[in-house]
Amino acid sequence: MKRILITGATSGIGLQLAKDYAADGWQVFGCGRRTEALADIANLTAFSFDVTDKQALQTAADTIADASLDMVLLNAGTCEYQQIDQFDGDSFARVINTNLIAVGYCLQFLLPKLKPGAQLALTGSAVVHLPFSQAEAYGASKAAIHYLAQSLQRDLHSKNISVSEIQPGFVDTPLTARNQFAMPWLMTVEQASQRIRAGIANRKAVIAFPWPLLLLLKLVSWLPLRWQLKLLATQPTGEL
Repeated sequence: MKRILITGATSGIGLQLAKDYAADGWQVFGCGRRTEALADIANLTAFSFDVTDKQALQTAADTIADASLDMVLLNAGTCEYQQIDQFDGDSFARVINTNLIAVGYCLQFLLPKLKPGAQLALTGSAVVHLPFSQAEAYGASKAAIHYLAQSLQRDLHSKNISVSEIQPGFVDTPLTARNQFAMPWLMTVEQASQRIRAGIANRKAVIAFPWPLLLLLKLVSWLPLRWQLKLLATQPTGEL
């Protein structure tokens, strides 16, 4: 039985991935704050902690033997928007701590748990292709994940560990449910999970979807900045 550890497994995409990998016969270690969502999933061991709690993360990791995991999927994340007239440094720090700093602690404690030939996946975002208004913290954290994944791909290659960066667009989750605007090409968590699992199975370096949204973001990003500012000036912003 293959073994996978998933952070952020108690909600949204992470929960669906935990369900699907367990249904496929994997032994799943599901990590999150609200583990009651995992109670009825077979082949699953739940760890209840906040990824920003370094000590709790280390305690959970210590229960797993070194070189015993086939995959680690770092999916936990959050989003808070900024109002530029009242920039909130505490809000900025919360997002960076959850989306980036906690990933560093996860790598510290979980990389030794990966077998030779195992896989590491990090959930980033399609937002890295085009900066969005009010997404200073969220976008900065996901841009950092983008660079981090590429750097890890180089350093872990010699250890025969492949790294995938996941770049989802709009997915119907509790986070995106707070968005009060139309979200083009909105996908279900089931659709997102299917694409992520297929990409990981093929050991893709980047798992990005849906392609129409990605194409649109890239096309706009190639425009001169003054055109981008005019085009996006009246557009709603959101979490991807």
